Amino acid sequence: MSSGKSMLVSEMVGEFIESNPHLRVEAFDGSSFGPDDADLVVKVTSPAAVYQLLAHPNEIGAVRAYVLGDFDIEGIDYADPYPELRKLLSLAPYVKKPSPAAVAKVAAAVLSHGLRRPPVPETEGPSKFARIKAGLLPHTEKADSETVNYHYDQSNEFYADFLGPSMTYTCAVFDNEDMSLEDAQANKLRLILDKLGLKPGERLLDIGCGWGSMVITAARRGIKALGVTLSKEQAAYAQEWIRREGLEDLAEVRVQDYRDVPEHDFDGICSIGMMEHVGVKNYQSYFEEMFRLLKPMGRLLNHQITISHDKPDGKPGTDEFLDRYIFPDGDLGAPGFIESCIHDAGFNVVHQENLRQHYALTLHHWNHNLSEHWDDAVKQVGFERAKVWGLYMAACALNFEIDGIQIHQFLAIKPDRVGHPDGKWYPLRPWWKA
Repeated sequence: MSSGKSMLVSEMVGEFIESNPHLRVEAFDGSSFGPDDADLVVKVTSPAAVYQLLAHPNEIGAVRAYVLGDFDIEGIDYADPYPELRKLLSLAPYVKKPSPAAVAKVAAAVLSHGLRRPPVPETEGPSKFARIKAGLLPHTEKADSETVNYHYDQSNEFYADFLGPSMTYTCAVFDNEDMSLEDAQANKLRLILDKLGLKPGERLLDIGCGWGSMVITAARRGIKALGVTLSKEQAAYAQEWIRREGLEDLAEVRVQDYRDVPEHDFDGICSIGMMEHVGVKNYQSYFEEMFRLLKPMGRLLNHQITISHDKPDGKPGTDEFLDRYIFPDGDLGAPGFIESCIHDAGFNVVHQENLRQHYALTLHHWNHNLSEHWDDAVKQVGFERAKVWGLYMAACALNFEIDGIQIHQFLAIKPDRVGHPDGKWYPLRPWWKA
């Protein structure tokens, strides 16, 4: 886009952003916007960035341009772009609503070069509409299998690059900010098992068991643990881990949908980072299934990401970037709605806590690990996908910090109204160490 035929990029930027001391934009056409000493320098490297935003004037357009390198940020670490995201967030007060005349002026400048369809990153998945058109109705067993494989069956080595030795892909629990990620993940597993209060020989079902860290930890305590996952890569990793530990008589991991588990009368069930895949409309039936699988006085520990602000009738929180690049069909419910679903399934909810700040810390560790192992991550999944993962984790860390999302643990008990009609189904006070 030359100044002779159309607006300079700097002029376009000026129509949408007030001049401020923090931002400088440098463009492929030689134009610039903002002071030379700005602490955030955005480089528009290709006209394709403009066409991406014109085609999708939302987060998808911005993500496509970033992933494909149509714009860049000076000094950015693709594995950990959190500092730049935090700076971009601070620019929000400077964003202005352009006038209709300004919009028309920008549109005319772009159209003077002709309509162009910008490219789509190879790592972008199909839209929700396209998946439905292909017969993948959200949260059916077929669709769940497809979407879980899309997210988790990348490469076990890639996940190890940022998760670390624990291979635990959920929020850790920190005693303090200096605690190591490995210690905090062990602390989280300890906390969940302590809340469940299972004894050696009792039976645990771990739904969405990941690479098996909870199953292994429970088996080390003498608990008979069954884990189910829809990811073949995760199951293979977990089965090998169980063999290495010599825990085959106590631990098992299967590729199986939770709806197909034939056993019942479990003493405890944990669902850790699983509910994000279930679908808000299915929460009630999900907890009813957990109720059926537990024995009377059995305990459920549900650990899941939540949205911070309630929506009518449990309407889910959705994100187009996450839907296309990370978690197809993922959605989030508000904590009050979730607790109501657990209660309405027949449980007594005895405790819940918000671990929002812990997840932000966890994600900072993951971004740091990804940065430390960047070359191997690129080798495992390619530059584009590794760049997407760095953005996703950094954006989530920021979202937890600003309270856009939270994470809650709910502890619930299945009443035994026949065997214990006195209602003494659990101790009077918490039996675990926080």
